[in-house]
Amino acid sequence: MKVVLSPNPYRDRGLRAAQAAEKILRNVGVETAMCLPFSVEGGGTELPRHITLKNTQEELKTADMLVCFGGDGTILHAAKDANAFGVPILGVNLGSVGFMAELEQSELSMLSKLAAGKYTIESRMMLDVAVRRDGKVIFSDIALNDAVLTKGAVARVLELEVYADKALMVRFSADGVIVATPTGSTAYSMSAGGPIVEPTAENMIVTPICPHALSARSVILGRERVVSLKMGRLTRKTAYLSVDGGKAFRLSGGDTVELRVSKSKTRLVRVTGRSFYDILSQKLGGAKA
Repeated sequence: MKVVLSPNPYRDRGLRAAQAAEKILRNVGVETAMCLPFSVEGGGTELPRHITLKNTQEELKTADMLVCFGGDGTILHAAKDANAFGVPILGVNLGSVGFMAELEQSELSMLSKLAAGKYTIESRMMLDVAVRRDGKVIFSDIALNDAVLTKGAVARVLELEVYADKALMVRFSADGVIVATPTGSTAYSMSAGGPIVEPTAENMIVTPICPHALSARSVILGRERVVSLKMGRLTRKTAYLSVDGGKAFRLSGGDTVELRVSKSKTRLVRVTGRSFYDILSQKLGGAKA
């Protein structure tokens, strides 16, 4: 078995958690390769000189699993690389909340279960995101959490129309709109008043951001729907699209953002046996018996 270890050096200082995991895995006969999830530019972090860092793309070609160390943002980033090679992901939480992470840093010893095959793999839905301008696709990406359309920093509210299979669902003025997967339902969508959806479900959750209309409410749609977000052709207003918190793409008036359930899925490794409801209670402070 081969496992790629992918630590976020800004979260895993000195790559200490990744090195501890490497030792545990090697002790049970697992081959490992250490790879950074992104290039480190400038100061702010010191990498141990004795560690040989390898190329993520090359190592994933022959990997059985990717273990990443950081917050949910690190997992979201790693998912794009892992999915390209069909490699499942196990997240170790070094952030604050970490809904997608399977292990806390104090639970690293459970990684030894991997060598014995004592784990399960959970499939998570993703979204294909495309921007059409004058009928042509000018931007495309894939989301595990969400796609967020928001106004510019100094712009006033946006005039938005939301369509489901080309039928107008709602029209409203707002700061923006979130289209989330069930995995992303506990992220920005929840903060904006959207529902929490069990992460293995397959739905699209459309949640307005600060809407100026009583009728604009979060809506859960089936997996077969195609959601389209349209802005009025307003010359002086700027809007941006961000997929999984990535670099924002600037939209022009009249652009259409199309979202549909992707054929690609993210596969998350489970070793603890904790249910989603256990995690929800732990992370968000649910009722205690």
